[in-house]
Amino acid sequence: MSEASVLEPSRAHAAADVAERVIASLATVVHAPAATLRLPLLCLLAEGHVLVEDVPGVGKTVLAKTLARSLDLRFSRLQFTPDLLPSDVTGVNVYDQQEQHFRFRPGPIFANVLLVDEINRASPKTQSALLEGMQETQVTIDGETYPLERPFLTIATQNPVEYEGTYPLPEAQLDRFAVRMTIGYPPSGEEARMLSEQTGEEPLDRVTAVAGRAEIEASILAARDVYVEESVTRYVVALLQHTRDNPYLALGASPRSGIALLRLAKAHALVSRREYVTPDDIRAMAVPVLGHRLLLAPEARSAGLGAAEVVREALDGTSPPM
Repeated sequence: MSEASVLEPSRAHAAADVAERVIASLATVVHAPAATLRLPLLCLLAEGHVLVEDVPGVGKTVLAKTLARSLDLRFSRLQFTPDLLPSDVTGVNVYDQQEQHFRFRPGPIFANVLLVDEINRASPKTQSALLEGMQETQVTIDGETYPLERPFLTIATQNPVEYEGTYPLPEAQLDRFAVRMTIGYPPSGEEARMLSEQTGEEPLDRVTAVAGRAEIEASILAARDVYVEESVTRYVVALLQHTRDNPYLALGASPRSGIALLRLAKAHALVSRREYVTPDDIRAMAVPVLGHRLLLAPEARSAGLGAAEVVREALDGTSPPM
């Protein structure tokens, strides 16, 4: 490992300190394991996007709002419904009668943290309005391209138990989300404490910024510079190949999923106060990064296997570098 490839210790520790403060801030409002609270932040550092698939009422919206407030970032929320139009997402050109020309009115996508509630309730045309912003951090309206402000994080939610009147996301669109996660129900003791908090003063009102925009931008740059040894890259490729050869899968992991896995592993290493990626970082991120990108074959369903189990089987069947 060359010295030029290693982050300055001060950069790595500064980014880890920011992560610890943000996770502690999230924990004051959202009662979930630290590993769960860490995932949206890792996605922000890796310049990816999050799909939260969970039942109503477990804190998906609060999680997104708290993350934005903790980092002093601009927050926007979109409730996806069947009648929502693409222009309701991206914005629209409005004719100004006084100045006699069209003026662009930005849509909710022009934010740092965008919450898309129940993404599968809007039509595929409206869903696709998000793709350019998520992939290229820009939107195009009437032939004019407008850059989105960085950092930009989309947190989309969907209800896994109610599918009536929904438009399931196609595999190509699921592949644009770096991570799929769940929050789950809190333990009994935590839930009792949450009920007491939520029936008094709103905990979200007490959240203040624990890090500034400059700190999060520096952390994103630091995550990009985390060193990845060639043997670790080959380990990721072998893991992807294992999913493509798996008889329980009709569709294995794409090259884009390998890129997302390495980026999340870099962010995971950074918040662990390391300036290099280890196989353990890959293993820690494999299920949330790869699980939603795999298409199960009928044999997997008949065997009672889910995507997470197939990813774990691929991890067990792929030898890590020594």
